[in-house]
Amino acid sequence: MSKKVLLAAPRGYCAGVDRAVITVEKALDLYGAPVYVRKQIVHNKHVVSTLEARGAIFVSETDEVPEGATVIFSAHGVSPAVHADAAARNLKTIDATCPLVTKVHHEVKRFASEDYDILLVGHKGHEEVEGTAGEAPANVHVIDTMADVEGIHIRDEKKLIWLSQTTLSVDETIATVRSLKERFPHLIDPPSDDICYATQNRQTAIKEIAPRTDLVLVVGSVNSSNSVRLVEVSKEYGAKNAYLIDYAAEAKDEWLEGVETVGVSSGASVPEILVKDLLLWLAERGFSDVETITASEEHLLFAIPPELRKDLRAAGK
Repeated sequence: MSKKVLLAAPRGYCAGVDRAVITVEKALDLYGAPVYVRKQIVHNKHVVSTLEARGAIFVSETDEVPEGATVIFSAHGVSPAVHADAAARNLKTIDATCPLVTKVHHEVKRFASEDYDILLVGHKGHEEVEGTAGEAPANVHVIDTMADVEGIHIRDEKKLIWLSQTTLSVDETIATVRSLKERFPHLIDPPSDDICYATQNRQTAIKEIAPRTDLVLVVGSVNSSNSVRLVEVSKEYGAKNAYLIDYAAEAKDEWLEGVETVGVSSGASVPEILVKDLLLWLAERGFSDVETITASEEHLLFAIPPELRKDLRAAGK
């Protein structure tokens, strides 16, 4: 039996995650520990525990941060109410919100200012959705399942637009919007695609790999929306089995029974070292032939937040 690994590219860190993690690292270097971070900076266990070891303190809300201290907002974004709470406590804030999430915030503000109702397709309770909806709570209706459409009161169906969380399944979002348009024929599309390039690219790569595999292993955390979607897309596109794991140590030998080809990918908040650990684990079990399947190239980089850039310049760093 020839045992093979199909390795997805692109995978792992996107530009927004890279920027957010570097922001915490540089803040620790510049200000010293502790530096407070509201929520997990990105949804990955390994990243969070590594930064905690360096002196980052992760809190649920700004009222847990000592008055006057520095707090970093996570890549998922926050609502204006959170900014106001931080200002009231005299906190120094560094906003590491992914610029692609910020774009959706701007869209919400723009359409709310024109008195549109906004259907925000996304997962209720997800930090990104809470932050985005918080820009105009009176105008935004979160659509998690089609059941959420029932009972929605829209003031003017000709002033209705849909937007989306950036890390959704592309296929699922298209299906949801199709259903929304059956109910609301005048529903307007966003000015540009909200689902982020990294989410789309990782899903495209897994779609190419899944039909050729017996098993797909996705490295990522359970609270990472885009990682969970990769497992779902794997199954939808033909993988016999697919599992989400944080670490190679969580993979099970019995998953490999009767398996000839394993697909491997990782969510957009996963450092490459964790993928390398998994490839080593697979190689030890005879899966040493690794073929990279490249769906697209990524070259996007985001500058670190201006608040931190200013302080680094002042410190001559």
